[in-house]
Amino acid sequence: MNNRFRVLDRPAAATLSNNVAALGHCTFSRTIRCLIGVLAVAFVTNDAAAQKSLFVDAEKTNSKPYNVVVLMADDLGYGDVGFNGNKKIITPHLDQMSRLGVTFDHFYAASCLCTPTRASCLTGRNPFRQGIFAAHTGAMRQAETTYAELLKKEGYSTGFFGKWHLGWVEPDRIDSRGFYSPPWHHGFQEVFATKSAVPTWNPTRTPARWKGFGARNDGSWGGSVYVHNGAPVTENLEGDDSRIIMDRVIPFIEQSVSEEKPFLTTVWFHAPHDPVVAGPEYLARYPGLSEDQKNLYGCITAMDEQIGRLWNFLQTKGLAEDTIVFFCSDNGPADSATRKGIASAGPFRGHKHQMWEGGIRVPALMVWPGHLQENVTCSFPAGTVDYLPTIIDLLGLPAIKKRPMDGISLKPVLQGKPADRPFPLAFGYQRLYKDTELYALIDGPYKICIPEVGDEMMLFNLQDDPSESNDLSNSKPNIFESMKADLEVAKNSWRASREGKDYTY
Repeated sequence: MNNRFRVLDRPAAATLSNNVAALGHCTFSRTIRCLIGVLAVAFVTNDAAAQKSLFVDAEKTNSKPYNVVVLMADDLGYGDVGFNGNKKIITPHLDQMSRLGVTFDHFYAASCLCTPTRASCLTGRNPFRQGIFAAHTGAMRQAETTYAELLKKEGYSTGFFGKWHLGWVEPDRIDSRGFYSPPWHHGFQEVFATKSAVPTWNPTRTPARWKGFGARNDGSWGGSVYVHNGAPVTENLEGDDSRIIMDRVIPFIEQSVSEEKPFLTTVWFHAPHDPVVAGPEYLARYPGLSEDQKNLYGCITAMDEQIGRLWNFLQTKGLAEDTIVFFCSDNGPADSATRKGIASAGPFRGHKHQMWEGGIRVPALMVWPGHLQENVTCSFPAGTVDYLPTIIDLLGLPAIKKRPMDGISLKPVLQGKPADRPFPLAFGYQRLYKDTELYALIDGPYKICIPEVGDEMMLFNLQDDPSESNDLSNSKPNIFESMKADLEVAKNSWRASREGKDYTY
């Protein structure tokens, strides 16, 4: 059997004593829940329930400046990939990478929509600290520290490719929301990016059936455009958008290798965000399905093909063992007219723009051949806020201590050490539209959330009730009130950060 993180009903007394130290990170009000969380999810075990490192050889992890690749899909649901059980969508390359590395089945986007999650990926901080509450409502602050900035200082070539969505990328264009804050202001040296969404096939044209944002009657695209290091792009913009992106990624890596420099490559695909369109060859792979199904599934398959292209390139060039690869989605599946009943959150309730598990629990994996064990599932509660701390820890760089961090390094988890999050995973989504103000907080097996606009706060035990069908707020009032208090602590900390406490002006 594969080694897995598992829920242990009755941990051994020795294991219990080893985890008492973790309680030092917990507020008094949540000590018992913190202990429950430690016992519930913090162990790497095999069938004999013995701890085991997910590293092949832990000593190898600090021998050189390893390359880093961070891949992210857009609006890809937990159940929209084969490695999470989807039998319809064709994702052979992601499925293979899952078999070659670690698959996270309790991995969370920092919010239930795109822009906030992206901010968390780069900084290890909750997006509310940065004043990013929703899509198009803010941009990356210049004073934030990103993993690109940290690795650039270490001599890495740093590249960003795809959907930025953390500020404008065209210096002379002024929009009604957000501000100019392009990737090259945040540590990325080579940039091929759009501000936000484009059609996933022929990204400079309005799709035939599309009537939403960016649509133009003359067939051109009125939304975001690609820029390369600040200049508009006019060439190689036909066909599949994921292929267009990858056509820029691989030359960047080749150039980095030729210069004998380690590389950081961040690739944020537009797929499968609306307008979701698949090309003829991908539509043909789904005969007998509706047009909406063909386009969504075909778009995902096209993205998977390009991820496979990158992975094969790394292997062929002898770079795979020296490259740490991460993959996830920015939030759960969208519930637009073209996706309703098609896009999948797997076994979970809800979708994008909601704090149900389906809105924030996303597909995720990590591959590092020769370093990480193969075909392993990790159930430790991890998330996009953990990327920066994990990357710098794996590379042997010092932790950031100048400002509050919401993420933790997953290196101890991968090492098989008893691990606990020193504070709960907390989430927020706020905008004036429809008076939206949603929150969630996960601590061990328990979760509180305001899942949808108009709902009251609820309490669930995700271990016993992953579908979130049994609200425990009345039957477990002590836990419920304690977790609400912890959420207020987090919100106050976020507020202090975004009002200037963490910055020097």
